[in-house]
Amino acid sequence: MRVDDEIRGQLATRFEVLLPHLNERQQRLALACEARLLGHGGVAAVADVARVSATTVRRGVSELDSGEEPLPVGRARRAGGGRRPVTAHDPEVAAALLGLVEPNARGDPMSPLRWTTKSLRHLAAELTAQGHPVSAPTVGRLLRAAGFSLQGTAKTLEGKQHPDRDAQFAYINEQVKAHQAEGEPAISVDAKKKEQLGQLPAAGREWRPRGDPIPVEDHSFFTAGPDVPLAIPYGVYDLGTDAGWVNVGVDHDTSAFAVASIRRWWAARGAVDHPDATKLLITADAGGSNSYRYRMWKAELAALAADTGLTITVCHFPPGTSKWNKIEHRLFSQITMNWRGRPLTSHQVVIATIASTRTRTGLRVAAELDTGSYPLGVAVPADQLRRLPITAHARHGAWNYTIAPTGAGEVVLRADERARARAANLALLANERLTGMAPDDLAELAALLAPAQAAQAAQRRFEQRGGPRRRAAGAGSTGLLTDADRVLVTVVYQRRLCSMNVLSDLLGVNANSIGQAIADTRALLAEHGRTITASTLRFATAEALMAFASSSGEEPMRPRLAERLADPALTGMTRADLAALTERIVPVLAARAERHRHRLRGGERLPGARGGVFMQKITDAERVLATVLHRRGLGTHDTLAELFEVSRRTIGGALREVGPLLDQTGYAATPAATRFTTAAELLASLPTPSADDIDTPTS
Repeated sequence: MRVDDEIRGQLATRFEVLLPHLNERQQRLALACEARLLGHGGVAAVADVARVSATTVRRGVSELDSGEEPLPVGRARRAGGGRRPVTAHDPEVAAALLGLVEPNARGDPMSPLRWTTKSLRHLAAELTAQGHPVSAPTVGRLLRAAGFSLQGTAKTLEGKQHPDRDAQFAYINEQVKAHQAEGEPAISVDAKKKEQLGQLPAAGREWRPRGDPIPVEDHSFFTAGPDVPLAIPYGVYDLGTDAGWVNVGVDHDTSAFAVASIRRWWAARGAVDHPDATKLLITADAGGSNSYRYRMWKAELAALAADTGLTITVCHFPPGTSKWNKIEHRLFSQITMNWRGRPLTSHQVVIATIASTRTRTGLRVAAELDTGSYPLGVAVPADQLRRLPITAHARHGAWNYTIAPTGAGEVVLRADERARARAANLALLANERLTGMAPDDLAELAALLAPAQAAQAAQRRFEQRGGPRRRAAGAGSTGLLTDADRVLVTVVYQRRLCSMNVLSDLLGVNANSIGQAIADTRALLAEHGRTITASTLRFATAEALMAFASSSGEEPMRPRLAERLADPALTGMTRADLAALTERIVPVLAARAERHRHRLRGGERLPGARGGVFMQKITDAERVLATVLHRRGLGTHDTLAELFEVSRRTIGGALREVGPLLDQTGYAATPAATRFTTAAELLASLPTPSADDIDTPTS
């Protein structure tokens, strides 16, 4: 019997409203009930209106006619119904799957997916190839049943921990509580990751109209170089007021920049929030621009203490524990979330985004742009550091120290003062007595090398930035040494007047920067066929070099030392006998030294190798002379070390090497009548030489 259209419409309306709320079995029974009410032809009509199989409706009718008990609540099928799980007909599939996802623990180390992304499709394909046909969704269900889930990496491996790690954490906590109890400020400082500016991809997402993302460059291969604009945020977080302050630099993240950021914070917020403060506690990482190893960090802090009148205490976190620094998760993390998904196109965008950072707990952040210049390579001499009013704490004094506000003003040079001192010392360094050439000749040499230096610098910057310049020529900071200065420094060094460390102390430039300047310029000198003649002068300190350059005095005693010490009154033998003895031993020492160097370099010296700019601190002839003096009992190791201006260890090595060689020659020393405790006493004992007794040995 055909069901008319009106009834079909009523059925469609009821099914549309009711069926979505029923489970599989309930839908089947509801359809069967309607079919029974319609009578003959009802099954076909209901199946057509509900768009289901007629078999499904007939099955529902059969279930109604059977009079079976209702199923328990929550079940749509009888127990045991439905499709069998894959593990029922393939019990080994789970073990095979675990062998793929855990090849190191449970499976074959040479698993085909060992180095492949373990996606569900890859796993399903490999299982099927092994004789376990499964689908990707089935693999997902098996993994979840085995306790697996999608996970990223966890940054929990801290590496080797310092033995004083926990004790330092406790000490920092004590210092913070003590300062806050006294009403004194305690701050956490650090430099945030440098940010490149431009329409560049940014991590994270933010709400925008659908289909309208912010357009950025389609690649992210950006190299930080001298021509890439950067924003360098250095943050100061006040632990007591829950306030952040960020100084955004544009030059370099140096120790001078770090302390300048603290100085700017104190002027802008610190002095306002803590008007009665007499102390300041700074907690900082062990590395970076605020490293406890950097002399510049401590020198600049001493200047800050002198200028503000604050007693500054610094506590560094142990190495490898920077994530425990409060500023990381109370300030920097909030800033990162605030600018997620947003290209940092300019310094103004960076400043505005940082300054708008807020939290529900009350964090407020201020930010300023710092356009100052903070050049790399500035050095603080060791003697200047020793004169700073720094007191190390009893608890790990390298990490914890206090800087007094008095006594630093006379020691620490400001940036402009350092520049003037450097210029004055460079002028003294150009002394003809040091360079071995007239000022005009030195200027001519600098002019000759200038084009090659410019090309060399351009090539280096091209390699650093990975392509053409992005900013106009002349933009960015300049180096501490001009091209002419680099030529002068190289000439002085090639003359063997002093070491790189002496030049570093003299000019206030990092020894690494001095070394790079010398290496670059030395290559250009070789290309132009210019040779620098070595001098007989040798200066161990910057003070000695400047004293000689700024006066018209005589040469230092060191070059003439061997001649004076060869006096028969000291050696107990004539100068001719000493010379003969030296000629027998020196070749043996030279052969031993070359054999040692051959072993170190693993072969012959390469063609063109220099073999070092400087000779030994003490020559082989002087080593023989020192051993003779020691054999005669004229002085101790310390006396000889002071006499030859070397370390006690160097003297000890010379005595151990030369002593057996002297014994082989049959040398027998005549004991001296006097033993000297200082080099000055020994030199003062020398008689005035005369033509009659200059070669007469004495005891």
